[in-house]
Amino acid sequence: MRNLFKLALRGLLRNRRRSLVTLLAIAFGFSAIALFAGYTHNVYDGMARGAVHSEMLGHLTLNKRGMRKEGKLDPERYLLTANEVATITRLLKDEPHVVLVAPRLALSGLVSNGRASTIFIAEGIAPSAMEYLQKDVLTEREKKSGLYDNFKKKLDPAHSEVVALSEGLVEMLHLSGGEQAQVLVNTLTGQANALDVTVGHTFNTGNAGSNDKFAFVSLALAQSLLDAEGRADRLTILLDDMAQTEAMRTRLSEKLHAAGFDVEIMTWQELSDFYNQVHGMFDMIFGFIFSIVLTVVVMSVANSMGMTVVERTREIGTLRAIGLKRSGVVRLFTTESMLLTLIGCTVGLLITLGVRWGINVANISYVPPNSASPVPLLVDMDYGRVLFTFALMGTVGTLAAYLPARRAARQAIIDALGHV
Repeated sequence: MRNLFKLALRGLLRNRRRSLVTLLAIAFGFSAIALFAGYTHNVYDGMARGAVHSEMLGHLTLNKRGMRKEGKLDPERYLLTANEVATITRLLKDEPHVVLVAPRLALSGLVSNGRASTIFIAEGIAPSAMEYLQKDVLTEREKKSGLYDNFKKKLDPAHSEVVALSEGLVEMLHLSGGEQAQVLVNTLTGQANALDVTVGHTFNTGNAGSNDKFAFVSLALAQSLLDAEGRADRLTILLDDMAQTEAMRTRLSEKLHAAGFDVEIMTWQELSDFYNQVHGMFDMIFGFIFSIVLTVVVMSVANSMGMTVVERTREIGTLRAIGLKRSGVVRLFTTESMLLTLIGCTVGLLITLGVRWGINVANISYVPPNSASPVPLLVDMDYGRVLFTFALMGTVGTLAAYLPARRAARQAIIDALGHV
């Protein structure tokens, strides 16, 4: 086996230029796949953390069955009562992995600066729960970039009348921190209810479509506006480990149904349409790029090994004449192809590490589609896809030499020796 690898390596070194060109084709192809996989991995991770912490979906969302459909027409019927909120919260907090249970209440209406009015969509949540939900939204690299400084939402725990408004909404109404505004909503029974509020923290939603209409208010203020004292439309559940999401959904559903609560629990992935759409799009793009690069690698290796076999036909005849079996000839050339592919993938991995380091320290930023602000361009290492690509390219590259090697091995010895 050692002699086989020696002969295969010598065969590659005979025509260094051809081997180098093929090796670089493999290396750059592997690097392109690995870098794109690392970029999408970073995007997926950022969107997952954004959905759980920045959008404040939590890992699980609990509401009465039917709330998402019928509840839009008859919200009062499907709200959780104060007693239900307290009982369910107590049951959930007894479970492992559950670190936060936050009652939520959505509302919408008109907000005015005294001269002009516009619509707003708001989320009612306790200030302490909002702070806890956003605790792990950014990685250390993202904090250092400074691009996410205006994404965090804050409410004043000491003053329930202070609201957090999106930057576009504040700009549209020409408001600034500390100024008064008026909000008008319909209560659960359909009566108009208006209150004065104070503009507090402003934030960027990260989405151009919602940055001019979104707001956060304290849960107490939302309940007062809707005349829904102690009630909530859903409970947001935060876990200590995202990997436990599905298992905890099953466990909590069984426990609550056994306790007589007719509720449904949805995961953050089911609620985040944006995450699912972007994930599906990037997976399709990755598959398209992967198939193109794999085709280029196979054609490059097959072409290189085909030319090598033709040039070494007389050598093959000599080897066959001194007793090397046909299978030995096939093994020799497939081993050459395997070495070429594996060395190319290894060089590609080194290129990937170098380019990745350069991108991550360059502080490059860009504005994604439908986004309201720039985000940093960062590349992770998607070890699963890198290993898969390494193994698949090694296998396919090895098999690419099989047909020309088999054709040469089946040639008559006399004809091979007389080949010119």
